[in-house]
Amino acid sequence: MTFPFDNRFTRRQALGTFAGAAAFLTLPACRASGPSAAEADATLDDIAWRLLAHEPERATTLGVDVGEHAALRGALEDLSAAGQQAYAETLRADLELVRATDTSAMDDATRNSFAVVESAYANALEGFALPYGDVAVGSWRNAPYVVIQNVGTYIDLPRYLDSDHPIASSADAEAYLARLNQMPAQLDGELERMQAAHGMGVVPPDFLLAKAIPQMEASLADARQGGGLVESLVRRTGEEGIDGDWQARAEAIVTGPVAAALERQLEELRKQAAEAGSDAGMWARPRGDEYYAWALKASTTTDLSADDIHQIGLDQLEEIHGRMDPILRDLGYNDGTPGQRMVELSKDPRFQFAEGDEGRAQIMEFIEERIDWIRAQMPRAFEETVTANLEVRRLPLAEEPGAPTAYGGAGSKDGSVPGKMWINLRTTDLHRKYDIPTLVHHETIPGHVWEGEYSNQLPLIRSILAFNAFSEGWALYAETLADELGAYDENPAWRLGYLQDQAYRAARLVVDTGMHARRWSRTRASEFFQTMVGKPQGEADNEIDRYCSWPGQACGYKIGHTEMLRQRARAQEALGDAYDLRAYNQAVVRGGNAPLDVLANNVSAYIESAG
Repeated sequence: MTFPFDNRFTRRQALGTFAGAAAFLTLPACRASGPSAAEADATLDDIAWRLLAHEPERATTLGVDVGEHAALRGALEDLSAAGQQAYAETLRADLELVRATDTSAMDDATRNSFAVVESAYANALEGFALPYGDVAVGSWRNAPYVVIQNVGTYIDLPRYLDSDHPIASSADAEAYLARLNQMPAQLDGELERMQAAHGMGVVPPDFLLAKAIPQMEASLADARQGGGLVESLVRRTGEEGIDGDWQARAEAIVTGPVAAALERQLEELRKQAAEAGSDAGMWARPRGDEYYAWALKASTTTDLSADDIHQIGLDQLEEIHGRMDPILRDLGYNDGTPGQRMVELSKDPRFQFAEGDEGRAQIMEFIEERIDWIRAQMPRAFEETVTANLEVRRLPLAEEPGAPTAYGGAGSKDGSVPGKMWINLRTTDLHRKYDIPTLVHHETIPGHVWEGEYSNQLPLIRSILAFNAFSEGWALYAETLADELGAYDENPAWRLGYLQDQAYRAARLVVDTGMHARRWSRTRASEFFQTMVGKPQGEADNEIDRYCSWPGQACGYKIGHTEMLRQRARAQEALGDAYDLRAYNQAVVRGGNAPLDVLANNVSAYIESAG
C-alpha cells in the first residue's frame, strides 16, 4: 500500500507515527522466566521502528518504508541540536529497556540481538555526551566535524536521493519532493552545530577545509542551476511515465531554499578557514583526547589503547612486508622498502589502465569480470549462499575529490534495491590491474554486499545496526578468503595487490593513532603511508585526510580482521578434523553484524555444536 505525499509533509509527522508510549515500552516485569519469544521479537521490532523514526532514510534504504510505515519515505533526519538530543533520549530509554529485560531463557540468536542493541546504544550515547560531532548509531562514520570534505548533507543527500530513494509512482515522486523541502532545514541543523562547535574552538585543519570549500562551491553552483537533485527526479519520473510538473516544483525548491542554505554553510566554512591551523589530529581540538578514545572504542568495539593499536600496526606491517618481498623480487623489483618498490610497480604499463573514458570503461569491465568469477566460488566457502544482487556505479562527480577509491554495501531488506559498489573514477590513475580484484572482493562478494544480505535476513534491528570492526573486518576477511579460494593463484601481481591492501590497513593503525594521539603531522603521516604502503602522494594524502575527518574509523578494519582470523584459528584448534571452513563462515555471517565479543560468543556456539 502507498500513501500520497505533499510538500507540506515533515519529519515531525513521521515521528508522530511512533509517539506516545514509544520511548517507554516495557515488558511484563512479573514473569520470572522473562518475556516469551513473541514478546522479545516485538520488543526488538519496536526498538527498530523507534530508531527509524529518527533516521527515516535508513527505512528507505532497507525498503521497509511501506504500508503503515510509508510516511517515513517522505522524511529526513533532524540534524539540529534539538533533533540529536531527542534521538539520544530515545536511545537512553531503549537502552534501559534492554538492560531490564531478562534474556536468560532466550535462544542464542535473540539473546545476541539484545546484546547487539545494548552495545550499539551504549556506545552511541557516549558519543552524544560529547559536546560536538556526528554520532553514527549502529553505523560506521563518526565524525568530529559535522560538515567537511567527506561529511555532510551536501554530499550525502544528493547521492542518497538518486540511488536509494525509489521512484516508481507519483507517491514516490511526492515523497522525493517532500525530502527536498526538508533539505534546507537539515542543512541549517548542521549549520547550527557547526557554529556551536566553532564557538568551542573546534575548527577542522586547513587542508580539509581547502577540499570542503571547493566541493561546497560546486554543490552550490549545481543547486543554483537546478542540477542533479532536479535531474534525478525528472529523469526517473520520465522513465516510469509518471506525469506531473516535477521539474518546476523541484527547481523552485533547489534553486531557492536549498541554494540559500548551502550559501549559509559555505559562509561558515570560509569563516573557519580564516582561523584554521594545520594540526591534523584530535589532540589539537578541545577535549580531543577524550573524543579520540571514544572514537577508537566505537570503531574497534574493544578497549585497546592508541598505543596498543599503534604497535599492532607496526608488527603486522613487518609480517606483511615479509610476504610481499619475494613476489616483488620475482617481478624484478629488488631495491627499497616493499612500499617504495610498489610505487615503481605502479608505473609499470602492464598494470595501468588507459586514461580517460576508455580506461574508465576498462575498469568497469574488469570489475564485472571479477564479480562473475568470485560469485561462482561461493558454494565452496558457505553452506548457504545468498543472491548478492548488486550493481557497480561511479561515484557522483562532486563527491570524487574527497572520497576513497571505492565503497559498497548491501541493498534493501527485501532485495528490491540492489547492493552497490561505488567506484571513484576521478582519474583512472587511482587504480591498477593488480588492486582491482581485491577491491571487488572487499566491496561486493564475499565482502560488504554479500555479508549484508545475511544481516538482512535477521530481525529488522539487526539489519539496521552495524559495527565498523565487524563490517570492515569481514570485508578484509573476504579478501583473505578470496585468496584462499584461488583468486590470485595464476596472477602473482594480483596477490601482491592483495598484500598491499593488507599493508594498507595495517599502516592505517599506525598513522591514525600517530596523528590523533602522537601528534604526527599530516606530512609525516602521508610520507609513512607512501613509504610503507606504496601509494602515490595524491592517494596517500586523500587517505590521510579521511583519517583526519573520521578519527578511529580506519582502525576498525585490521582489528576486526585480526580477530576473525584469531577466532577461526581457535575453532580449528578446538575441533581438529571436525572443523569445516564452510561451517565456520556460515556461523559468522549467520550471527550477523555484531561487536567483537558477540562474534566470539557465536564462534563458541559453533565449536560447541560441531564438537
